[in-house]
Amino acid sequence: MVVIRLSRGGSKARPFYNIVVADKRVRRDGRFIERIGYYNPNARGAEQGLRIDHDRLTYWKGVGAQASDTVVRLIKQAAKQQVAA
Repeated sequence: MVVIRLSRGGSKARPFYNIVVADKRVRRDGRFIERIGYYNPNARGAEQGLRIDHDRLTYWKGVGAQASDTVVRLIKQAAKQQVAA
């Protein structure tokens, strides 16, 4: 099964997450198929904290990829940001 999930990067106490499409059997920070966005929970000021490529997200969901609970929450958050902008 293919899943859309977060892959952690960054240093200790300064997390940075890539939103990736990966095989479910591969470990969290391991090999992935495609990177479709990122989430920076420590974004300050003019830095962009969340970016998702909605075209690729729609494609992967169309071919059967399942999003994790956290990614579903981030997708909703990104949709609210688009409406506000």
